[in-house]
Amino acid sequence: MAFTEHSELREVHGISDNEKSRIRTFMQGAIYCWVKNRAGEPFAVRDLMGGTNTDWAGTPLQALYDKHIDAGKDAESASEDAAKDLGWLVKRVLADDKRTFIAGKAGLVSSYHWIGNEY
Repeated sequence: MAFTEHSELREVHGISDNEKSRIRTFMQGAIYCWVKNRAGEPFAVRDLMGGTNTDWAGTPLQALYDKHIDAGKDAESASEDAAKDLGWLVKRVLADDKRTFIAGKAGLVSSYHWIGNEY
């Protein structure tokens, strides 16, 4: 496991294995960009895919939002629940990564920090 301490992992249901794989690959790229360009700074999923990146259309992340819309949720609830699903998928990406991360909290959200000891 690529966390310095044990961290709970959960599975995301309701999307295909292919969709999960595409999301995980997409997010690993976002994480590696963060680590390269903002070394030493912790990040949360909202730093990677929130703010100006909240429009997930045309990305693999759209499958998460669509899952919740198809379940009958309104747009706001679907966005919130898709973000939670994305958080669990990102946590799995980090747990499986060759790099080591420290998991923590930034207010109410999970945050992560690459400790940079692999090189």
